[in-house]
Amino acid sequence: QVQLVESGGGLVQAGGSLTLFCAATRSTFSINAMAWYGQARGKEREVVAEIHSSGSRNYADSVRGRCTISSGDAKNTVHLQMNSLKPEDTAVYYCNAISEGITETGEAFEYVYWGQGTQVTVSS
Repeated sequence: QVQLVESGGGLVQAGGSLTLFCAATRSTFSINAMAWYGQARGKEREVVAEIHSSGSRNYADSVRGRCTISSGDAKNTVHLQMNSLKPEDTAVYYCNAISEGITETGEAFEYVYWGQGTQVTVSS
C-alpha cells in the first residue's frame, strides 16, 4: 500500500514563503503523476499544482506565478514552493499520487493515493 508522507506546513505571515514536501513510499507500480490539493475550511478540495512523469506541470489560476511544483531528487517525491503567500492560501494541503497502466492481462488500472494533509496558515 502506497503511503504519502507530507511535511513543510506551518504558520507564515502574508508575503512569506513555505515549501511543502511529499514522498511516496512502498509504491509497487510506477507513479505517473503527483499533485498538491488545497482544502480551505468549508470548501471543497481543489488542485493547486500537479506534475506528470513527462515533466509537464499545471497550476491553479490562483497560484500561478507564485508557486512551483517540482520533483525531488529522490524517486517519487515532490515539492511545492509557495511564495508571496496570501491569507486566502490558508488551507490543509494534501499530497496526491496516481499510478495507472495496463496489467499483463490487458486490464487498465488506476490507483489514487492521498496523504493525511498538512496545515498551511497565512496570517494577515
